[in-house]
Amino acid sequence: MTAAGRSAGGRLSIGAVLGLLREEFPDVTVSKIRFLEAEGLVRPARTASGYRQFTPSDVDRLRFVLAAQRDHYLPLKVIKDQLDAADRAGRPRVLRAVPADGLPAAEDFADRPLRRMTREELLETAGVDAATLGELEQYGLVKPGPAGLYDNESAQVASVARALAGYGIEPRHLRGFRAAADREVGLVEQIVAPLRGDKADEAVRELAALSVGLHTLLVKAGLRRIAGK
Repeated sequence: MTAAGRSAGGRLSIGAVLGLLREEFPDVTVSKIRFLEAEGLVRPARTASGYRQFTPSDVDRLRFVLAAQRDHYLPLKVIKDQLDAADRAGRPRVLRAVPADGLPAAEDFADRPLRRMTREELLETAGVDAATLGELEQYGLVKPGPAGLYDNESAQVASVARALAGYGIEPRHLRGFRAAADREVGLVEQIVAPLRGDKADEAVRELAALSVGLHTLLVKAGLRRIAGK
């Protein structure tokens, strides 16, 4: 970038910002940037003579807005709500999927205390027998903790497996679910690895909701094809 577009304090003119954004967003214009400012999506400083001065953070914010519109078709109000919430919480800006009934939200993945239980308690809670539990363990769907205790989420997995068994689906058929979940977790882990503390926790929840939501939508689409709809 030439010095002409950058002030002594490192701030950028609107023309310089346009030059930075054009490569990724060829359709962006000065008028578009001004419109986003008028809508409260970006708040550049002004010189004494009224010229806009953008910070690198302002440019990142504009990239976020433009990507949200282009890739997710989100309305500006939704984008602004997300940005404002991210600013208040001091967390990274993660694009959420378009809200839809029945899809998970980040709050569904909040860390909650687990209830520990013995093997016998899990069998009773999930309504499965020891042989079924042994198979679930064999295929990595349920694992006891270091002390040999299970938790309530393991009981839920066993309970779902029991319901699937009613349709002839055995634990060995569920290995693909385990492998798919591990791949999703691995992807999330790579993305949040550079983050720390609350920012990492928030990003994990957001990414988990997006990942599971996408999985749900793809399954729904596949089922419609099976039904010929």
